[in-house]
Amino acid sequence: MNRKRPKCRAHHGRAMKGPAKFRCPFQNNCVITKSNRRQCQFCRLQKCLSIGMLKELIMSDEAVEKRRMLIRRKRMAEEPVVLTEQQDVMIQELLEAHRKTFDKTFSDFCQFRPLNRDQNPMAEYSLKPAKSQHCPDLVGAGGVLGPVESSLPHGSSSSSFCNIQDANNSNTKGKIMFTTLPHITDLSTYMIQNVINYAKVLKSFRALTIEDQISLLKGATFEMVQMRFNMTFNENTGIWECGSLLYCMDDAMRAGFQRHLLDPLMKFHYTLRRLHLDEMEYVLMQTISLFSPDRPGVTQHSVIDKNQEMLACTLKTYIESKRSGPEKYLLFPKIMACLTEMRTMNEEYTKQLHQIQDIQPEVSPLMLEIVSQHS
Repeated sequence: MNRKRPKCRAHHGRAMKGPAKFRCPFQNNCVITKSNRRQCQFCRLQKCLSIGMLKELIMSDEAVEKRRMLIRRKRMAEEPVVLTEQQDVMIQELLEAHRKTFDKTFSDFCQFRPLNRDQNPMAEYSLKPAKSQHCPDLVGAGGVLGPVESSLPHGSSSSSFCNIQDANNSNTKGKIMFTTLPHITDLSTYMIQNVINYAKVLKSFRALTIEDQISLLKGATFEMVQMRFNMTFNENTGIWECGSLLYCMDDAMRAGFQRHLLDPLMKFHYTLRRLHLDEMEYVLMQTISLFSPDRPGVTQHSVIDKNQEMLACTLKTYIESKRSGPEKYLLFPKIMACLTEMRTMNEEYTKQLHQIQDIQPEVSPLMLEIVSQHS
């Protein structure tokens, strides 16, 4: 027997940590057995050394902890990552709410004003068409979007959300310059309403004050709408395939939006789509955006922060449990980077939307209310 077990090395390392020396309380000749080995450290050490244990192998506290950490990591690597019961319940709630409020076929978006892709206003406003793709023909029925009651949280007298009776203002002043604006307004209003309905289904969202609900929606709606649109984006053609409705970035440009927003927005859609997220990963990403405690006007910071942290942990665990390959460890930080990128575009979207409204007052009250400052 040339080596004593690591347990003895660890024991002697801990015992010899201080400057004090071992001393035998008897006559330095204790009989050491498995049952009494703790009674005399001096004789135990002597016995270990006499049968071949080397002093240099005595483990320090640091070495012991390092060894334990390696063992824990090995066990974690061998054990499959699984979602907790609480995470499973939350995922099912989010998925059910999402499917109730988002239809990729856009079959219920049936009352909208036709999409006019006339290029003439582009030259008049010096807005150059995007050169990357050709806009497809729109397939679908025409019509006029009628009055839509506000679907934002009710109960707050300080919010004009509760007083919105009409989601569109069809009376434009002067010549129509942005030919796709009426249709894009209808589409955006429809998407905003669905995002609001999604949030209102969630128990954790309804538990917040009405003021905080409104603050979170004002901050996150643009981002959540873009994430939902990304689920329809074809990365090979640069086209948003919303059922029978097909859109390209030129449509947004002919609605009055400019390249300061559209260029980074297009890059965002390519970047996010190339992550090839599944439905649940998209849903968790959207909900993380919704529960952002640093939105203007938020008061229940700790509650919202706790919700966001739980969502982020669930997304990370979901990715680790459902995906395979080393690339899965990079997916979570890439998703979080996309969320950060969206925050930088939110302010520019607000600015451009107000500019469009000043030129051609056809933006819906609901769209304007979403981007208004919290009172």
